[in-house]
Amino acid sequence: MNTTASRLRHTTLILAVLGLLALLLADISITTRDPGIELAHIGNGFLTPDFFSTEKLWQALGYTLAFALQGVAVGSAGGFLLALLWRWRAVRAASAIVRAIHELFWGLLFLQVFGLSTLTGLLAIAVPYCGIFAKVFGEFLEESDRAPARALPTGSDAFSSFWFARLPLVWQHMKTYGAYRVECAVRSSAILGFIGLPTIGFHLETAFRQGEYSTGAALLYIFLVVILSLRLWLRPVLLPLWLFATLLWAPPQASVTSGRLIRFLSEDIVPAPLRQSQWQWSELADWLLKLLQEQILPGVGQTLVLGMAALLATGILALMLFPLISSQFGHRLSRGAGHSLLVLLRTLPEFLLAFVFVLVLGPSMLPGILALALHTGAIVAHLCGRFTDTLNLRVDAANGLNRYAFEVLPRIYPNFLAFLLYRWEIIMRETAILGVLGITTLGFYIDSAFSELRTDRALVLIGAGVMLNIAVDAISRGLRQRLRLRHGLTDQN
Repeated sequence: MNTTASRLRHTTLILAVLGLLALLLADISITTRDPGIELAHIGNGFLTPDFFSTEKLWQALGYTLAFALQGVAVGSAGGFLLALLWRWRAVRAASAIVRAIHELFWGLLFLQVFGLSTLTGLLAIAVPYCGIFAKVFGEFLEESDRAPARALPTGSDAFSSFWFARLPLVWQHMKTYGAYRVECAVRSSAILGFIGLPTIGFHLETAFRQGEYSTGAALLYIFLVVILSLRLWLRPVLLPLWLFATLLWAPPQASVTSGRLIRFLSEDIVPAPLRQSQWQWSELADWLLKLLQEQILPGVGQTLVLGMAALLATGILALMLFPLISSQFGHRLSRGAGHSLLVLLRTLPEFLLAFVFVLVLGPSMLPGILALALHTGAIVAHLCGRFTDTLNLRVDAANGLNRYAFEVLPRIYPNFLAFLLYRWEIIMRETAILGVLGITTLGFYIDSAFSELRTDRALVLIGAGVMLNIAVDAISRGLRQRLRLRHGLTDQN
């Protein structure tokens, strides 16, 4: 029978088989000589943090917060305007394209034009966030109740209808999501330091690569404190003040000559065979075919393998972790410890986790799988655990493993699968950028192309990544619709 339960089982089986196949194909070897010794050195560094060894620490924190707050401000404003036109297919397509490109790749692209400038940091976050905000705000407005608008007096203009009857219904959701995006932007801003921008990630990478783990640990602790304390000092009423302060500290500017911009648009991004006075279309075909065979197909294949393996590991880890914070299991003290663990794991950016794992294990796929699974698994576990608190079980319900397997899990499994499928696109997006760390995903070839000043190749490779992410998003959305799975408005990412 084609029931909801059977569709859930079939979808789970397909994802599990694909994940297991990906694990068999993945390179999960450990290539460092003494990973245990390196791990011990890192652990000792975290036990003995040195908070006074980094020069210009406060400047790095200032740039990290400036890029994040300015990027969210510009991205949310642009996304809101696009959300008003969300019914237009061209707007939805453009939003999908810009948000499918990771902030790190946007940063690498803008570096070619604006250099290591504050404008590069701002645009690297603002452009993809514009697409993300457009999608989320557009869906908020689409799903809002239309009854208040229909109750307005006859002849009310469209502006009044929107401002008084539609926007108030979703305004709180928009504010909540905007606050969440600030936290995400701070993480994104930090890792922009790995491409040379003066954020805290720049000093983190330098310290860890030089083996100065006490310094790196101190920087990481400071970064965690900043993110975890955002809700204490970044109040909505103070947001204009903080934004004004960041504009004074790091105004978005860059020294760009007209010649450099013209060269970028007329030469750098133009495929090499077309830069001649007479375009060589046959050479262009050969150029694209060679790029497809040597970089696009291997990069996309490795990205899919790592992403599917990470998706499987994420699902398993989330199912293991959500009881840690569920009121259906354990005592309040243990739930508090579990909540702290999940907060820590989901606060640390996947990229930073992968970077540390690469230092310990080497640049195989294993660091990427571990980093993605720990970060995303903690997010899904948190959402599932929070959902279990709404369940009303019988007084005589079983305890222990039986409660987990027969009472709780069957009730939350559709939500768990919805969360997991939604995070699939984000896992694939994050998988690509791990190539910057030397893991051979699509991002490895993109980073290499930028390093060799072959911007034309980088753009084609980024385009391949966009198509991959859009395809994964379409499959995920189709599965959720087929299974009638939904997630809360404020749980989107």
